[in-house]
Amino acid sequence: MGHHGWQGNPPGSEDEARRRIVEAATACIDRFGLAKTNLSDVAAEAGVTRQTVYRYFPSLTDILSAVALARVEEFAGRMERHLAKFDSAAEVAVESVVFGVRTVPNEPYLGLLLQAGEADVFTVAVTSPMSFALGARILRNVPVDWPAVGVTTDEDLKGLAEILMRLFLSFLQYPSTPALTDDQLRSLVRRWIAPALRG
Repeated sequence: MGHHGWQGNPPGSEDEARRRIVEAATACIDRFGLAKTNLSDVAAEAGVTRQTVYRYFPSLTDILSAVALARVEEFAGRMERHLAKFDSAAEVAVESVVFGVRTVPNEPYLGLLLQAGEADVFTVAVTSPMSFALGARILRNVPVDWPAVGVTTDEDLKGLAEILMRLFLSFLQYPSTPALTDDQLRSLVRRWIAPALRG
């Protein structure tokens, strides 16, 4: 694989190399903050040259994307636990939007792309088939009787997840003026989404 450096411990695969660069970037962000982290820092932390980093990630934005995506599972688990408190399909849908809008900007890693001004990269990540499948999995694991409200297939769940994710993405990137309170956001989403989930 032609690995250079790696502090004398070269990775055994391309995937491991990418993972170690992501871990190095995470350590740099923790130490220096997002604004002061650069590609040279990441390379030094990983024990490789900048050229080696470029082999796996064409830009710092690509590394930030990977750092954010590496934390998606943990975020999904927290969202699932939050949504498990609600017993109706409509409330789960409403709360998923509110949770996303309020939580993502303050996430130390998921909010990276928004903070970095890389909204397009963030949008592509959130609207990917992988993200919709993850959203469907979260909904599937919540204790709601989905078939009772007409959500009967995996494709239905993916479709609902897509609508909810596109909705929260819109509120995130284009906030209302003046800003909506949590209760105002709940009321707005409930008014237009809940009727579709009443069976």
